[in-house]
Amino acid sequence: MRILLQRVSHARVVVDDRDIGSIDLGCLLLLGITHDDSHQDADRLARKVANLRIFPNDAGKFDRSLIDVGGGALVVSQFTLFADTSQGNRPSFLGAARPEQASPLCDYFVQALRKQGIGRVETGQFAADMKVTLCNDGPVTLWLDTDEF
Repeated sequence: MRILLQRVSHARVVVDDRDIGSIDLGCLLLLGITHDDSHQDADRLARKVANLRIFPNDAGKFDRSLIDVGGGALVVSQFTLFADTSQGNRPSFLGAARPEQASPLCDYFVQALRKQGIGRVETGQFAADMKVTLCNDGPVTLWLDTDEF
């Protein structure tokens, strides 16, 4: 599993001109799922996201987690995080899990975030054409991959 995490002051996702998910202070999580990802990967990633100290303390040092600040999470499925651009100019998405595998695992990840103590977890709509708006705070943008921890 991969996440492109962006610390945000606010973010929202719109489908068909309808606001379907939004948060204020927190993290926008663009989530990619590949073929061999599992519930264990989702649990590890949720634990990492919830506990990453990426919010500043009173001295301005990164010392507070999403849980510490009471922030929200907006999870948006993003199969393009597994794009292969090594051949030609058209990306291949064969590395991304098929929807029948990825959709339930995305739902499981959302529940895993809630179990970690994230009070507000919002989502996009799986496989929809989504418009995502955000205000990246910092900016802080991190790449998390379960193959790396």
